[in-house]
Amino acid sequence: MSALHIVPEVTEEPMSPVLAHLTEADVNEIADRLDAIRDEILADRGEADAAYIRRLIRIHRYLEISGRFTLLASILPPAWLTGTTLLSLAKIIENMELGHNIMHGQWDWMRDPEIHSTTWEWDNVATAQDWKMTHNSMHHTWTNVIGKDEDVGYGRLRVTPDQEWKPEHLFQVATNLLLMTFFEYGISMYDSAVNSESISHDGLDSRKKAIAKAWHKIKPQAFKDYIAFPLLSGISAPTTFAANFTANVVRNMWTHTVIFCGHFPDEVQYFTEEQVEGESKGDWYIRQMMGSANIEGSKLFHTMTGNLSHQIEHHLFPDLPSNRYSEIAPRVRAVCDEFDLPYTTGRLSKQNLEVWRKLAVLSLPNDVAAKLGL
Repeated sequence: MSALHIVPEVTEEPMSPVLAHLTEADVNEIADRLDAIRDEILADRGEADAAYIRRLIRIHRYLEISGRFTLLASILPPAWLTGTTLLSLAKIIENMELGHNIMHGQWDWMRDPEIHSTTWEWDNVATAQDWKMTHNSMHHTWTNVIGKDEDVGYGRLRVTPDQEWKPEHLFQVATNLLLMTFFEYGISMYDSAVNSESISHDGLDSRKKAIAKAWHKIKPQAFKDYIAFPLLSGISAPTTFAANFTANVVRNMWTHTVIFCGHFPDEVQYFTEEQVEGESKGDWYIRQMMGSANIEGSKLFHTMTGNLSHQIEHHLFPDLPSNRYSEIAPRVRAVCDEFDLPYTTGRLSKQNLEVWRKLAVLSLPNDVAAKLGL
């Protein structure tokens, strides 16, 4: 019997009480149903999907060029506001719908060398190589497994009572606010640090190695946004500098919010290494659904999130084209309903409130929070 659906009387630490009703046949059936959805989309990929991603690339380029051009006159308040808005939108689309999803290999099937996971380098201070290692290989394999998935709190935040409390967690609401503002830098250092620990063989401290790796990507990004483009603006250099900084912060805050609302709301569950030992494919699928949360919204909203508002479907099928997630979401939810499994979803405001409230409560030791009735 696989690890996820073992009933309480067989083990002292079941994966979750909501799974006690599942038999091994149920888990295998869930795997077959989800495999069928995946196979159907893989067979159906075609020109419409390719046209979607190429259209988004054109929109991104139009927004960025328009924004950069408008900011040449950023000394004028209307030009500053318009240019900053256009550039912010361009950076969000490039980060969420393009960079994240292309580097997942969602479009490798097109055989287009310019839209391929092995060649794409995003407009972000985190390197594609480091990000793909920590995100694609580690996070998506070991989703929400404490001790295996370093994305659980990013090594700084306590997002589940199962994590050990440390004095530094008293300040984690402020820490998260700082992380949200400079999210790309936090991810860059986090990715570099995680990967440097495994590759540092030359006697250098892993932290120094991480800083050196991060700086290698940060330097050209900072030069582009904070030196080159402002200088091209001539008399508007100071206001263009401010506009570029603002656009990066807007992108960071949006990305952070979408990611945290997809991973850390109240209903999302976490697991131990012992609980997932020997898990089957069906078990893995169930863990992905229990460890993720969707965000409800319009079609435009889903596009601006890189379709990561369909976080459950993304964790089930990370290499399927993102534009197909909205199509398969009702079918995934139907599987959850049929087998009485949780399918966490809600508005952005609800999910975001739960995330920040959780961070505040978990900034305290478990016994203190319990005494306060939190």
